Amino acid sequence: MADLPELFDDLRAEGAALDALVADLSDDDWRRPTPAAGWTVAHQIGHLLWTDRAALTAVDTPDSFVAELENVTDPTAFVDEGAAEYAALPPQELLADWRRCRESLGRALSEVSAGVKIPWYGPPMSAASMATARLMETWAHAGDVAAALGAAPRPTRRLRHVAHLGVRTRDFAFVINDRAVPVEPFHVELAAPDGGTWEWGPADAAQSVTGPAEDFCLLVTQRVHRTDTALVAHGPDADAWLDIAQAFAGPPGSGREQGGGAQ
Repeated sequence: MADLPELFDDLRAEGAALDALVADLSDDDWRRPTPAAGWTVAHQIGHLLWTDRAALTAVDTPDSFVAELENVTDPTAFVDEGAAEYAALPPQELLADWRRCRESLGRALSEVSAGVKIPWYGPPMSAASMATARLMETWAHAGDVAAALGAAPRPTRRLRHVAHLGVRTRDFAFVINDRAVPVEPFHVELAAPDGGTWEWGPADAAQSVTGPAEDFCLLVTQRVHRTDTALVAHGPDADAWLDIAQAFAGPPGSGREQGGGAQ
């Protein structure tokens, strides 16, 4: 994986890429529906602002974050409510708030001491893991925004962070779906956007997943139905994983319908 300075640079670059998509939108464009049911472009940015603020609280005042987390009774509702709250802001105010917050979060993460674990909605994580998670979510929501705007951003080498998180969360996906965690490691071999290959796990593993890196990243962020990818699973456990893969914290997501629709 990348070293920390490179990771933080990539996090900033991912935010800047989405920022460029929305910076000059009209008010009507901010209200365009996205593939996420009930969410407009404003909801997508509002959700990122809400989550970045939660992450900033977790870094700066972890006790406050834990106290807030204990008051959460409906994990699905409070995410939607947070997105709706910020989506109601005037677009330029929403955009300015998101810019300030993501800059503050990036700076705060870069100052976290080695070995410190940051509380979160899933297991506590290091600053590197938190930065990777924020990059993953920014990329995923940017894809929803791009779809709403009819844009088609080109995949970049930054996808390796998303793919890495997708691989690392294999066991988590089984656990949250109440399935037995596979004992043996998998081999994951993905075709990178630059024509190279990204690999994880022993090459001689009995079970494996192969295919395009972008397809894998779309799958683990639940932005595409498995049957709409070119991913191939070898082995029953690897095959089961592709049905439930999830790189983000929280309860199992509903994913997307076959053919690209939102569930």
